[in-house]
Amino acid sequence: MKILVAVKRVVDFNVKVRVKSDNSGVETANLKMSMNPFDEIAVEEAIKLKEAGSATEIVAVSMGPAVCQETLRSAMAMGADRAILVQTEVELQPLAVAKLLHAILKKENPQLVILGKQAIDDDSNQTGQMLAALANLPQGTFASKVKLSGDGVEVTREIDGGLETVALKLPAIITTDLRLNTPRYVTLPNIMKAKKKPLETMTPESLGVDVKPRLKTLKVQEPPKRKPGAKVADVKELVAKLRSEAKVI
Repeated sequence: MKILVAVKRVVDFNVKVRVKSDNSGVETANLKMSMNPFDEIAVEEAIKLKEAGSATEIVAVSMGPAVCQETLRSAMAMGADRAILVQTEVELQPLAVAKLLHAILKKENPQLVILGKQAIDDDSNQTGQMLAALANLPQGTFASKVKLSGDGVEVTREIDGGLETVALKLPAIITTDLRLNTPRYVTLPNIMKAKKKPLETMTPESLGVDVKPRLKTLKVQEPPKRKPGAKVADVKELVAKLRSEAKVI
């Protein structure tokens, strides 16, 4: 079984981002970049399925400028067998990414596609669902447990009311949630091995996909700063402030 895993290069989650002076977006120059944390979970789950003997090949896919090769090398250092980069300088939106992944699905014919449920830079949470719609495939989103069984897969989903288990027939799309697994640390020998693994480069044009943005960002601004807290002498004073000042009771 072939598994396709999508990974995205984002600002590292430990970095505090700043809004650009012209409010056109966030500053990314000279910041540490890394693989989207939810995508790391997706790669780890694919590797676990391969180690269990359920999968034979893992293909990592990323979209963006040439520097995204670093993210793909990280995925291969974790355990992916090969990688595909769709190279473009256009700022890709979820629909464009879904269309590119759909085109790659037609070429690769994987039995399972695993993506992070969302990227931590735009928090869209749309690509997996859009891909499932374009490819007309069953989907299991927000997965906290994945179990392959014959020609299907059981996905335990995290929903508002608790947990929901759905049975999907392969091929299928899965998006990962935080509690699915803990990604492994990459060792130096595996980093060196990843440099020799095949990495294929494509373009949106070669895939016949129009990635022109459909949405325009008008303004990006920081959230308002919280007001400083205040000390109260007793519960009576606290209740009075909540009633008269905060007006929450």
